[in-house]
Amino acid sequence: MEVDLNRLEDRLSYAFSDKRLLLESLHHTSYVNERPDQEGLKDNQRLEFLGDAVLNLAVGHLLIERFPEFKEGDLSKMRSGLVSEFRLAECARSLELGVYLLIGKGEEKNNGRDKSSILADAFEALIAAVYLDGGFNAAFRLIHSLFLPYIRDPVLPFLATDAKSRLQEIVQQTREMVPVYTVLQESGPDHDKTFRIQVEVLGITAQGTGKNKKAAEQDAAQNALTRIDAGFSACSKDQ
Repeated sequence: MEVDLNRLEDRLSYAFSDKRLLLESLHHTSYVNERPDQEGLKDNQRLEFLGDAVLNLAVGHLLIERFPEFKEGDLSKMRSGLVSEFRLAECARSLELGVYLLIGKGEEKNNGRDKSSILADAFEALIAAVYLDGGFNAAFRLIHSLFLPYIRDPVLPFLATDAKSRLQEIVQQTREMVPVYTVLQESGPDHDKTFRIQVEVLGITAQGTGKNKKAAEQDAAQNALTRIDAGFSACSKDQ
């Protein structure tokens, strides 16, 4: 599949010196696995790992500036909500990143270009590619432009409260069924597991990840709250 990297660079407002980094950030594992004879072809997992660190640093910096009165625990919870899979996939969709992904035939058939997990991972890889190509300042400018609207959102400070408790309070006010949390996946070795958990509540589903079930449930609850808040905001604008 031919991809127009120039159009993607226009969306990023950033021109790569090394286009190979940009291309590598778009290589999903499924694409690479289908091409074992193509020597030197790399998937985007290593870039994803680095991009996660760059994102956490940059978003932490933005939060410190925006909320100078908040304590470390509150800032950590807000950052967790901002760099969740749901939010990163949302950023990826704003860039139409799915159009540019190189994925395998199986993922193509399964609508892989719009899977939140694939989009979020590719977004992190893209951030790392910008960082390696242009340095931290270039990556920070991109992150700043994409995340500033969320950080200015008046709802954001509420993410510093316990997400599961806040979600439970909303449900109690509506007299709907209690949130149902389901473990979807456990991955990694016993000493370094990652959990993916889904919550079903108020007619929506949201997912979260964490190094233990409690953290993954909190992440899922925060993502559910983000969707609920977005729905309330949309309703308010329509009125």
